[in-house]
Amino acid sequence: MKVYTMVDQETCISCGACGASAPDLFDYNDEGLSYFIGDNNEGNTPIDEELLEDLEDAIDGCPTDSIKKSSEAFHGDPANEHSVSI
Repeated sequence: MKVYTMVDQETCISCGACGASAPDLFDYNDEGLSYFIGDNNEGNTPIDEELLEDLEDAIDGCPTDSIKKSSEAFHGDPANEHSVSI
């Protein structure tokens, strides 16, 4: 099963938890907001299987639940959320 992610930058508080948990997945833009590195936060690129545990760690550590994951592509819309279990 493919897993997609993106950060809802409307709720991100730039705490740095996701970058610390998953530096291969998340970085910060000029405003300090987190984004998914794989596709510049569009949510269209599946996560490499070996990084899924890091994704879960980042999701668990996000105090605002801004990191979204889905079994379908987000197409740039964090509200386009479909639950998946890993």
